[in-house]
Amino acid sequence: MNGTELQVEGMSCGSCVKHVNAALLPLAGVGEVTVDLASGRVKVTGDIDSDVLLSALNEAGYPASVLKGERPQSVEKKSGCGGSSCCCH
Repeated sequence: MNGTELQVEGMSCGSCVKHVNAALLPLAGVGEVTVDLASGRVKVTGDIDSDVLLSALNEAGYPASVLKGERPQSVEKKSGCGGSSCCCH
């Protein structure tokens, strides 16, 4: 299985971790998602294109970029933790 490591912005609580998991786990080809809240890193194992992962995270309101030698990409933040609908406020 391939692995992709992402740097995800905007995660600040356990609810954010749940939202990130909910955005990634249903995607075809994703085997496992491991979230490190403290570092903001997410490791995804499976056979899935990083563009699909980034798009799903962006839709969930968490901009991300690919780490570890893959071509760096990022997406603009739409919403997410810290926004007016955030559970932290």
